[in-house]
Amino acid sequence: MNFFKIIATLIIILLSLNNYVFADTNSDSEQNIIEKAKKINSEIKKKQAEKSANITSEIGGEEPLPLNDPFAGDAATGGSKSAIVSGSEQEKLEMSLYNFKIVGIIQGQFEGYVSLINAVGDLITLKINEELSEGVKLVELRKDEAIFQKDESSYLTINFKNQIKETAEIN
Repeated sequence: MNFFKIIATLIIILLSLNNYVFADTNSDSEQNIIEKAKKINSEIKKKQAEKSANITSEIGGEEPLPLNDPFAGDAATGGSKSAIVSGSEQEKLEMSLYNFKIVGIIQGQFEGYVSLINAVGDLITLKINEELSEGVKLVELRKDEAIFQKDESSYLTINFKNQIKETAEIN
């Protein structure tokens, strides 16, 4: 029986040493995997740098922005606000109420706004007492119409059907 105890003890010792050896080689393989991952990562970074350098050399850096808005069409990019500032006769005619349609009216307890659009698609939003053009001032908003004061004694009303009426007083 002693013989079997000695052999069993030797087998247990050998198995535990065998696990110790495998544990050592396992940590070596983990370090080896980490080194391989670092190497692969550096190779990928080099390839990305080469690709970006190649693209930059072909394109020549960033493209400059265009001077005009490609989505504006034939209209000027300054919009309708530049027409108010410059004041030429042609631009005054363009800012006439007869060239606009009502898009929406927003009315609150203290503030009121009307949005107008012209044929080109320029949108203008006016607050009560703001001028559309020189001498044409928004003075009152109703549920379905906006009233502009043209001069001291005449008013222009425009509704959603694009009907513009000139009156001497506000009803």
